[in-house]
Amino acid sequence: QPLVSSSKWLQLHGLKRNKLSLSQILSQIGFQHRKDYVTTLGKLVASRYADGLFPQYKRAQDGSIYNLTAKKELILHFVDCLMGAIELYKQRMEWLTSESRQIFGVIQERCIIIVLDFGTVAPTEFDLCRDALSMVLVEQVTQIAKFNLIRAAQDLTKWQQKSTPVSEHTVKSAVTWLWKLDHMTAASRTSSAEALLEAMSDEAVSS
Repeated sequence: QPLVSSSKWLQLHGLKRNKLSLSQILSQIGFQHRKDYVTTLGKLVASRYADGLFPQYKRAQDGSIYNLTAKKELILHFVDCLMGAIELYKQRMEWLTSESRQIFGVIQERCIIIVLDFGTVAPTEFDLCRDALSMVLVEQVTQIAKFNLIRAAQDLTKWQQKSTPVSEHTVKSAVTWLWKLDHMTAASRTSSAEALLEAMSDEAVSS
């Protein structure tokens, strides 16, 4: 799936976009039971002709009442549409909470620099971190424009001197570099901040 934010995804697949919000459906299967102010009488008058003629639905949000006039076939059509929307939402949620997106979210920037700060993690945790980073490189970084990796340490190390265009070759190279890193390396109190400053000094990175 393309790396788009949930707000952009909803603009394409949301209920309102597909005319499936509650108010949109109600307007297509009935009409609102209104109370209007009659000037000559000087009071609110409710329309009575629909009482008992149509099934009615009362919205809990604002208390408005709708007279339902649609045939069963149209209502079943909306049921099918809503069931399809629910399935699509489930797929989106499963995608958002799986693989690298579960840790990193959905990368939307066109150029990124990942700062690696492993601290004093145990060897097994170090490998888990590298597994996760390898996953995000293969699954998401392959869909953007440029990237780089910087390791926070006393002697700061970089995969490339500046952000590099994404290609099959550069992603494989970055994964190989990642798995060649030493587990333990000297660090200082300012290592993390220095690595972040180095990342932000790259002109291609917007933030």
